[in-house]
Amino acid sequence: MKITADTNVLVRSIVADDVAQAEVAQRTLAAAETIALPLPVLCELVWVLRRGYRQPTDDLVRTLRGLIESPECVMDRPAVEAGIALLEAGGDFADGVIAHGGRALGGETFVSFNKQAVLLLQASGVRADIPD
Repeated sequence: MKITADTNVLVRSIVADDVAQAEVAQRTLAAAETIALPLPVLCELVWVLRRGYRQPTDDLVRTLRGLIESPECVMDRPAVEAGIALLEAGGDFADGVIAHGGRALGGETFVSFNKQAVLLLQASGVRADIPD
């Protein structure tokens, strides 16, 4: 079966805070021939694990790398790598994904009122600015 996994299925599989749902989620994911992971699902996943479950950055990166390395998982790998790079630099995964996606669509400069995101992206060589 080829599936698109919603965020809640991934969360249940990872944190197993609801044993019954965790078992179903793990069984469903294990049986899938293909697991499509749209970028919004991965952004939500990182947000939920970080904010809701207080997982440290190292654990988040390990989880994302595990998904990237899984041959069954299909995703925009370059965008996920960009998100991981910003996450590892101390920023938000979603900001890295957004900056990458914007460049892919022809945007030359990432603009945000999030000063930390702008500074981290600039430090990594991405054109970024705070609008004035």
